[in-house]
Amino acid sequence: MSNFYTPHKTRNIYNKNSTEPFKISRSKIDLFIKCPRCFYLDRVLGIGQPPGFPFSLNSAVDKLLKKEFDIHRANKTTHPMMSAYGLDAIPFEHEKMNEWRENFKGIQYLHEATNLIITGAVDDVWITPAGELIIVDYKSTSKEAEVTLDADWQDGYKRQMEIYQWLFKMNGFKVSDTGYFVYCNGKTDKEAFDGKLEFDIKLIPYRGFTDWIEQNILDIKKCLDSPHIPKSSADCDFCNYINAVKEINQQKVLF
Repeated sequence: MSNFYTPHKTRNIYNKNSTEPFKISRSKIDLFIKCPRCFYLDRVLGIGQPPGFPFSLNSAVDKLLKKEFDIHRANKTTHPMMSAYGLDAIPFEHEKMNEWRENFKGIQYLHEATNLIITGAVDDVWITPAGELIIVDYKSTSKEAEVTLDADWQDGYKRQMEIYQWLFKMNGFKVSDTGYFVYCNGKTDKEAFDGKLEFDIKLIPYRGFTDWIEQNILDIKKCLDSPHIPKSSADCDFCNYINAVKEINQQKVLF
């Protein structure tokens, strides 16, 4: 079996003549926002962007955090981090919790006006005594500075949180406008590695705004149904790379 990247897809391609609902994941909504052209190439023409390399350490942190919070979920107890930040909540117990966390499934909502099924796989959900759900996302990094949500590239994190909040609202849950990022920052100031990596863990609140999502779903549907490939975003790295290669080819400098 070849390990080479094959850009052309044959599955999960949009067909405007089909009456079956078509799934659009949270990450594909973000792709549409970043570059409608790349989104169209991916979902309609089956040409996806080259995949990034997996962040195994990040995945390990996510898995361990889920195990830790699941202990409190089973015991219906407050995690010490919640208490330290004055948050009156416990991990939410629900029969679909594992499904909501699963990639390619997640929590789903059929947007009837477009016949699109919007999906998103959450990291965690907490609940207050008043029955209000708090959407939680785990993040991990290693940097000298204090972790924040202030960088431009973290706008995607915020949209991610907002889509999760919207999905739970659309499924009939009472959802807090404030979600939380459990942000783990790997320490690099230790004298030695000693076979372990320690983290500073910070709970960062974020007030989400979901008003933008409805119009974006309508715009996505219009894009999918269009016979024309959209223009690329000016700051799309993938499109800029392709355009630069085209220019070189036309000058007969390469290949």
